Amino acid sequence: MPANGRHPSAQAVTINENPYLVDCGEGTQMQLMQYKVKTARIDHIFISHLHGDHYLGLLPLIDSYVLTNRTKPLHIFGPQLLQEVVEAHHKVSTQRFQLPFKLLFYATNPHHTGVIFENNDVCVSTLPMKHGLECTGFLFRQKQVLRNMITEKIQQYQIPYTAIPAIKKGADFITMQGSVIPNSELTYLPTAGSYAYCSDTAYNEALVPHITKVDVLYHESTYLSDLQELAAERGHATAIDAARIAHAAGAGRLYLGHFSSRYKKLDKYLHEAQPFFAQTYLATEGLVIDVVPEKHVK
Repeated sequence: MPANGRHPSAQAVTINENPYLVDCGEGTQMQLMQYKVKTARIDHIFISHLHGDHYLGLLPLIDSYVLTNRTKPLHIFGPQLLQEVVEAHHKVSTQRFQLPFKLLFYATNPHHTGVIFENNDVCVSTLPMKHGLECTGFLFRQKQVLRNMITEKIQQYQIPYTAIPAIKKGADFITMQGSVIPNSELTYLPTAGSYAYCSDTAYNEALVPHITKVDVLYHESTYLSDLQELAAERGHATAIDAARIAHAAGAGRLYLGHFSSRYKKLDKYLHEAQPFFAQTYLATEGLVIDVVPEKHVK
């Protein structure tokens, strides 16, 4: 149910400056604009399941791509019936509607764990969820890592913005005076990270082997322990359930989300989860996190 200040599920997972959209509930476009995620750079969208709070923002997002004259293909990974839903929407919305770009669908298997997408930057695998409707989570494992700029070096050497992309890829920098500043002095190499998105699901220990040692785990925690039976009945988890999964998997950090609108204050989620897993945080509106905390390692 809607709640003030809590939009339905949608996350942007940015890897090497490229955003991947995970779920697309109502209002996702407005949130993308508010938090300055460049929608034109989104080429891959992952939909966990066909409950409205996870996909009903997808149809208007596609329509907006048409209005902005997108030409790049858009790749959508999700339940098999999602393609039928999107095509039905376009069929009834207007007879003159034609996509100026390729819309490519890839059906996910809710009963199978395996790689569904891979490029030079990331490998994405499905994670079977235990929900009332067929549902998959997604595991992102970063492969190639761009070097990060050391902020103070940009000012010290007056490095122009246009030179930064090449430096991140390993190039040295030549000053106006002709001096060569080696890349190792300007950048550091961050550690490749891993991120697991688990929503929606009831408590499911079968997840643990697939997300062992993941850097960041997002796990739904719709209810608190006072509604443990209702959670199991509806295919959802409690804060304690999520914490137990994070502990068993040896995750680096746990972020709780998908909160029931019946709870007005969210601090109780932390109070219940942290005794079972200390590194637990709330996935609140607009939160930006580094999957791997920045360290200056040359």
